[in-house]
Amino acid sequence: MIEVRFHGRGGQGSVVASRILANAFVRENKFGSAFPMFGFERRGAPVTAYGRFDDEPVLEKTQIYYPDCLIVLDSSQRDSPRVYEGLKPNGILILNSTMGPKDPHENLALVAMADATRIAVEEIGLPAPNTGMLGVFAAATGWIKLASILAGLEDYFDGSRLEGNRRCVQRGFEETKSMRL
Repeated sequence: MIEVRFHGRGGQGSVVASRILANAFVRENKFGSAFPMFGFERRGAPVTAYGRFDDEPVLEKTQIYYPDCLIVLDSSQRDSPRVYEGLKPNGILILNSTMGPKDPHENLALVAMADATRIAVEEIGLPAPNTGMLGVFAAATGWIKLASILAGLEDYFDGSRLEGNRRCVQRGFEETKSMRL
């Protein structure tokens, strides 16, 4: 089972990103589960979302304590020890930034980055890096096909928002910069 923990702030789309990713895995005839954990429900408040993906049905709905991968939408959290709690050895960090962590966690094997906020502002006019980060996830991990994420967007957006978010995913995929540690 692949376990992914999303860290962001209200308004960045962490919860929607976790749901789109689960949808994409289902489109590949796999199983996915996505769920959020909120503190205060307001724009700018810290948000954590979770996703579990497997070839077998995913029944567990608890928080993820030992993630394989971290997706950090809020770059100000990239050096927070709380973000890295429980990260499994050979962990992957998907980061909305052009700079990696200052002192990489000992369990990190790969850091993949793109400026998904800039991409989102340019493509949809909003600082919502969620869909761009899914492109980075696809490029860095190889766990999901880009086409599956692009197809899954149809369940969340339509019209010009759908086309803009497709461009965000595509650009996130193409603009990914990776560092093996």
